[in-house]
Amino acid sequence: METLFTTIEEARRWASLFLKKHHREERVADWLLEHHLDMNYTGLLVYGRDPFPEDKRKLFIKDVEQHAETGIPVQHLTGWAEFYGRRFTVNADVLVPRPETEELVEGVLQLLNHTSRSNLLNIVDLGTGSGAIACTLAIEAENVEVHATDISAEALRLAGQNAENLGAEVIFHQGDFLSPVASLEFDIIVSNPPYISYAEQEELSETVSQFDPHLALFAEDEGLAAYRTIARQIKQSASSPKLIAFEIGHQQGEAVRAIMEEELPVYHIEIRADINGKPRMIFAIAEN
Repeated sequence: METLFTTIEEARRWASLFLKKHHREERVADWLLEHHLDMNYTGLLVYGRDPFPEDKRKLFIKDVEQHAETGIPVQHLTGWAEFYGRRFTVNADVLVPRPETEELVEGVLQLLNHTSRSNLLNIVDLGTGSGAIACTLAIEAENVEVHATDISAEALRLAGQNAENLGAEVIFHQGDFLSPVASLEFDIIVSNPPYISYAEQEELSETVSQFDPHLALFAEDEGLAAYRTIARQIKQSASSPKLIAFEIGHQQGEAVRAIMEEELPVYHIEIRADINGKPRMIFAIAEN
């Protein structure tokens, strides 16, 4: 049966009700309309009584139904996600960049801006995925050289594409966290590593568990394995970074602090909350 709507407003109403019926977020209707009609939210309201373009109908309906029935992330349907005001191409090979990670980047940039310096700083983003962190730091920070690593060749291809599209100068390396660049010296190490324990898998929404790459989500040792690996890699590398910045799970602050204090005792460890008041970031600052 053909879905009946003739105007943008009616399409919005149909999509919202269809999504609600399938227990999905109704605002997804607006996101998909904005994408397919190349409008912002205000445009949807202003031009709501305009006819819905016939050449957009089938694909819009297909995307609404697919998200409602499977939970596929909207960003996989549109092919992009916004991060720090920029569009990053995304697909099933990488995590969709999230607002919490923007706060991690903002924390690094604030520390950089409050540091008086004239020398070039070397930054590395470990487990770069889409390249959101690395590209943003390369564009936003002055007088830096940015490297990024990932174990996934597919993720690196996509991150390289994003860097090229955005004009971000990033040097990419394939390998496990710091290992491919262990002989290089870095002033800042930043990472949003996998930190979900396998025991939590059943608690995740299907949008995450079925569509995000498990390599980027899950870690052994109750989700702490990546932090321990990175801390040990730093200890054994040529680097003595001034700053190490991690995104963490909201219940992992003290556990990650303990790992850092055990492996890298020369750092002052600060646990920071995100905009929702949840502890979601670790900043380890060299004391010397």
